[in-house]
Order: sequence, then structure tokens, then C-alpha cells
Amino acid sequence: MDKYQSIQREAEIEIKIERSRFIGRARPVKDEEEAKEFIAAVSQEHRQATHNAWAYRVDPEHDIRFASDDGEPSGTAGEPILRSILSRDLIQVAVVVTRYFGGKKLGVRGLIDAYGNTAAAALAAAGTATYTITHTLVLRVAYPHLDRCLYWLGKLSGAVVAADYSLEASLTVVLPRSKTSEFIAQVKDFATISEQV
Repeated sequence: MDKYQSIQREAEIEIKIERSRFIGRARPVKDEEEAKEFIAAVSQEHRQATHNAWAYRVDPEHDIRFASDDGEPSGTAGEPILRSILSRDLIQVAVVVTRYFGGKKLGVRGLIDAYGNTAAAALAAAGTATYTITHTLVLRVAYPHLDRCLYWLGKLSGAVVAADYSLEASLTVVLPRSKTSEFIAQVKDFATISEQV
């Protein structure tokens, strides 16, 4: 699979439940490091809050996911947030739900619903978009073979993202993950592949 769903933009919403304030913030993130930085920034911003529970799911190829209850009873905060992400089949996303306790306990079921619904509302506000998993190649191609190289690039849904035309063509190209091996097989006899990311 080359396609995955994520959110379009960062979004924040607030819900009041039984006098407690729940603030949900969702952000698209490219990797675990960015997810952790986002979580740390929100937790710092709301350091006076009772809890800053969170979950993230990153890396479309390896599906890395983690969640934290941040002091709420086990399974009542981080897991409902993660389930909100999974139920929408979203990747490359982090969600933090901040709670300011309002003086009335919600119970286990109430907490699960509050965190899950707040996360769901934040994700809905962020919108969804479909992205393609790509690989990047850097090629050197002699001019007599350039048209053939570009033909295969177009046929396999690739694109040139940078080019340098000097003694020979030097191209940086991106292709959908599933088409990369076929492209390499088609051009390896006349192109030098100097880098694959």
C-alpha cells in the first residue's frame, strides 16, 4: 500500500464535561521525535493542568504507536485517544488531551468517553487528507537515454523534484514506494543510481 490517511492541519477544541475542561489538540507529525516535541510543548503550555494524556501513531511503513494516561487510571485516557486515531485509520498524527479537573469525578467509563470524544472532536476539526509513501532516488543519465528515463518515470507515477543539466543529466526523482523497484529495473542499464532514500 502506497497511500495512507492523516490530518490536514493542527486543530484544537475544548469540551466541558461535569465541570472538568478537556482540551484536545491534534497535529500532523512526520516522525516520533516530532510527536514527542509536540506532546512536550503542549504539556509545558498546560503544566498547571491535572493531566495531559496523549497518543500518537507514526511511520506508515512500520506503524509505530504509543499512548500515555499521564496519571489517569490505567486505560482510561491514552488508550481511548489512540482508539480515536485508529478508528479513523490515521497515521503521522499526535493528539494531546489536557484535563483541568472541575471537582467532580467521572468514573472509569466517564473518563474513557471524555478522552475518546475529545480526541475524536480534535481529529475531526483537523480534517483528513490522503498521502503517498514515496522513495527518493538520485540518478545520473546520459542525454541519449534521458527521454527513456523520463518515460519510465512518468509511466510509474514518479516525478522529477530537482534537476541539473551539465555534462549529463542529474535528476532527483520521487516514486510511489511500490513502483521504485520496477523503475530501478527499467533504468539500471543506462542510469547510475547514486542514492536511494
